[in-house]
This record gives sequence, C-alpha cells and structure tokens, in this order.
Amino acid sequence: MITVQILLANKFFFEKGGAEKSLFETARLLQDKGHQTRFFAMQHYRNRPCPDSAHFVSEVDYDDPRWGMKLKSAARMLYSLEAARKLGGLLDEHRIDVAHLNNIYHQISPSILHTLHRRGIPMVMSLRDYKVVCGSYQMLAQGQPCEACNGGRYLQATVKRCVKDSLAASLLTSAEMVLHHRVLDIYRLVDVFIAPSAFLGNKVREMGFKGRVVHLPNFVSGLDAVVPRYGSAHPRLVYFGRLGREKGLATLMRAVKGLPVSLEVIGEGPLREPLQALAQQEAISNVEFAGYMSGGRLDRHVAAAMAVVVPSEWYENNPRSVIEAFALGKPVIGARIGGIPELVRHGDTGLTFTPGGVQDLRSQIEHLLSHPGQVREMGRRGRHLVETELSPERHYEGLMQIYGTALHRHARSGPAVSRGAEVA
Repeated sequence: MITVQILLANKFFFEKGGAEKSLFETARLLQDKGHQTRFFAMQHYRNRPCPDSAHFVSEVDYDDPRWGMKLKSAARMLYSLEAARKLGGLLDEHRIDVAHLNNIYHQISPSILHTLHRRGIPMVMSLRDYKVVCGSYQMLAQGQPCEACNGGRYLQATVKRCVKDSLAASLLTSAEMVLHHRVLDIYRLVDVFIAPSAFLGNKVREMGFKGRVVHLPNFVSGLDAVVPRYGSAHPRLVYFGRLGREKGLATLMRAVKGLPVSLEVIGEGPLREPLQALAQQEAISNVEFAGYMSGGRLDRHVAAAMAVVVPSEWYENNPRSVIEAFALGKPVIGARIGGIPELVRHGDTGLTFTPGGVQDLRSQIEHLLSHPGQVREMGRRGRHLVETELSPERHYEGLMQIYGTALHRHARSGPAVSRGAEVA
C-alpha cells in the first residue's frame, strides 16, 4: 500500500460535537497508519492549531443579527466563491489523492466540490446527518420526524417553516436545496457517500437520493487506555450530549421522576434553561445538570453510572454517546428510532423503548434497577461490541476500501491517480 495524501474537510475544526470528534479520530487513525493529512475548515477562535489554517475560510456567524452579516451568511450558504478560491490555494501547495468531506454545508458550502472536481481529485463524503435530503438537517418538524421533502419537494421546508420556525430562514433553505440538487446537481460529483448507520443510508435512498452510499459505522479509538467499569455501586443514570429539543430529555426527566435513581444530565444547549424550569415546575428533584464535560472527566462520570440513556426523538445516525458508553462498560437505554437499535440491541447491549414513551422508558429503568447482574452482563456485551465490530482496525479496513473505490473511479483520467496513489 502506497501512502495516500488525504484532505479532510469540515466546517468546524474544534470539538463542537460528534461529527468533529469523528473527524479528529479519523485523522489520527490515518496518520497512525502512515498517511498524510491536510485540513480545510472555517476560521474560529476555538480551532485547534493547524498548519493549513491560513487557507481556512473566514468565520461567519449565522446567529449574527446584523443585516450585512445576514446577507453574507446567506450568500455563503448558497455558494461560496471564497471557499472555492481558498481551497484552490491549498491544492496548489499540496498534493491530494483523496478528499474526505464531512459537514461542509453553510459555513463552507458545496462550492468546493467544483474545485475538487476540476482538479480530478476523488471525493468521499461522510453523512453525519440528513442534509442531502432535508434542508434542516434533522428530518424533524414541530418536534416530530418529518419526510415531507421526499422526492425533492424542497419547498415543503418553507411551508412547514422547518428552520428556526422562520419563514425567511426556511425559504432560504428551500432555495439552497433547489440550487444544489436541481440546478447544479452538485452532489453527483462525489464518488462515495459514507453512512455511519444502515438506517441513514436506507432513509436517504428512500427520500430519493441518488448518490452511491456505503455503510461504515463510527469507531472508538484508544480502547486499550479505556478501562471498563461494569455495574455501579449507586443507582445513577447519565445522559451526555447536546441539550436540544430533539434529544427527548423532557421524556427522560418525567420517566425518572419519583424513582429511586438519580439522573445526571451532562452537556449544554438551547434547552438547558427550559429543562431546569421543567424540573422545578414538576418537582423532579432527582435530576442534576452538570454542564459541559469532556475527556477524562466525562469518562469518570459515565463510568460511575449504572447506565447511559439516549432518549432521542429524531432519526439519530450512529450516536457516539452510545459507543463511548459501551467502551466504558455501560449498557444503554435507547429510544427505538433511527440508528440507535443497530447498537442498542434489546436485552443484549442494553434496552430500548418507544420514542417519547414516558411509561415505557420508566419500565426499562425499573428493570435495570431490579436486575443488577444483567446491568453488568449487558455492559460486558457492549464492550465486546466495540472491541470487535467498532474497532479502529475494522474501520480502517472499510475506509481504505472506500478510498480505493473512489480512486479507481478516477484511475484513467484524474490527476490525483496519475501521481501514483493506490490503495491496496
């Protein structure tokens, strides 16, 4: 196998969420295997240090209320000439054999696909959400799963005001989707799309997406350094992640009310204050809001819990919170929606419940409270799952096959391959 030069593109270059964590873990995996990586992202004060940062696009804030910034943001979202130009400068300086794109929407825009295509560089794109078929990313409207844009009916985003419940923002999103999919048909330039969950891959196909989609789940790195802790001395549950409406946290809080168990909610997001108000209004006294955590501190809090709960009410992809819980030896109680049941196998690696079902979730929690031996056994099975099916080695093998497919599609004409890149 010859060393492949890989461009990793993502709008954020700091650990904002699961997509960015996957980005950095993928980069580390590729570097550990001897490949060279370059990066393309947006400038931001929270970014990690990067030798490629001079080529990053300028920062844009979609929450800036000033009209000038709103117009700049709208233009960037539709098609960014700056991104195309700056990526061109990076490509002038460095050889790239494969471009691996992640979340490039809005802050970067798909304009860079034209730049990469003109250079003959094969493209792979990881789907971290449903943006290729849903303008609002989540296939969610008024708090419920929504498939109204099925078949390219992108104006439904405006009809339903899916984006921030705003007519203007939703109309702009509809225009973005029409431009990228119908006018430019720009995503046809991507050779292979990666779906971390089989559910996501199947769903985007059902919605009419024509790209070549391959299933490759996320992985857990550094397993040797992660010591699992099976069971718990205390009846304690943990949720960790973004505090958003789609995460089902109100359902979780109502489910634990009055049970002999404590719930620690770790993370930040727009729903923190409303959730704290809910706890006060409904006298839910066994919930603690711990704020944002990461690294070893987060691991210690999760490891001390009986189980992790993922109560999502949207089509989750391949949530990192689940596989990170498994790595620490914790079973997961997960909503039976999206890609969650692919990981949380009922009675094996955890328990599942009906999304939004307070009583069903409460019953699953009560089951764990009365079966401590099963808690430990499911934790062991979850750990075994990440060691065997979600290991770095297995992910790397799959990723190299995908890169190989993209390279071979350009073997006769692309300048990236004419430089001799090959994946065995």
